[in-house]
Amino acid sequence: MIQPVLIIGGGLAGITASRALGRAGVAFQLIEARARLGGRILAVDGFDLGPSWFWPTLQPDFDEHVCGIGAKSFAQCGVGDWLFQLGLGPAERHSELRHEPSAMRLVHGMTDLATRLAAGLHDHSVLLNARATALILGQNGVTVKIDGGHDLLASHVLLALPPRLAASSIAFEPRLPPAVLNLWRGTPTWMAPHAKVVSVYDRPFWRAAGLSGAALSQVGPLVEIHDATTAKGRPALFGFVGVSAQERARAGQAALIAAALRQLGMLFGAAAAEPAATHYKDWAADSLTATPLDLADGTHPTPVRLPWIEGDWNGRLDLIGSETSIDFPGYLAGAHEAALRGTTALVARLDHPPTSQRNAPCV
Repeated sequence: MIQPVLIIGGGLAGITASRALGRAGVAFQLIEARARLGGRILAVDGFDLGPSWFWPTLQPDFDEHVCGIGAKSFAQCGVGDWLFQLGLGPAERHSELRHEPSAMRLVHGMTDLATRLAAGLHDHSVLLNARATALILGQNGVTVKIDGGHDLLASHVLLALPPRLAASSIAFEPRLPPAVLNLWRGTPTWMAPHAKVVSVYDRPFWRAAGLSGAALSQVGPLVEIHDATTAKGRPALFGFVGVSAQERARAGQAALIAAALRQLGMLFGAAAAEPAATHYKDWAADSLTATPLDLADGTHPTPVRLPWIEGDWNGRLDLIGSETSIDFPGYLAGAHEAALRGTTALVARLDHPPTSQRNAPCV
């Protein structure tokens, strides 16, 4: 019996790969450690706490993909003045600034991507609450050990996790070559060191004041702020927290939100300090996203043209997470590109296997 391809990680890359393999007629199993699909795509009450934007002029293939699956987009609001907070005094106000290149959001939030892509997957092909702990290479396939003692057998494994997370959470037998392991560990996981605050209001008062809702701050705790109003008109502001992961852990969520609201009040007026609701996500505290190495590394991953796999695992294991994209590592478009590139290469190998594998007995 030919074993299915196993995809580890149910974020955008993993779902995209599942959809591509299904369309190619290749049997697969998708496993995800969380109780939901989407990975770093996360929304609460329609507000994105993970990635929020994509850029059609820079990412035309991804824009075409978004349109192709029926997801509706709208432009990030940029009408009005920007604020620059350089010290504790009044913020500087600058006009005629805008998002360049133009950033787009999804009408139903970025979770709409995951929902639409996953809609075509059969329930039996998706396994949630299943964390892979070890990969063991055999003569005819890969045994994948799942937290809790369950084992799965696969012909090939597509690893749709950030490389650094995979290196820290999965044991490999045989071990990965040192150069490969160092490459994985040295690749930053985008979003992993960061936290976001979303502040929801009853009315977009900053627009009446001629402000765009955008601000940059050297004071903090929010260092970059934008209008997060939904397509349905629910007003909100969101900001990236510029406090280190270690300091956030010491301060606690309540203190950070309180400090962020005081800052918003200083920037946009008293109404900004009294939201109808707030939402907070610290990705550094999410063990299914961040590792200890990420807590001190807030850099964005850069394209890597070194081999992600070498040695014994060649031909049985491929990395397809966003951080491995050659065009947009870390971004949604990167997850899409890396997943399609990886699955296309795998399907080609399955159609034309190396001579040494053609007569190998099935597991």
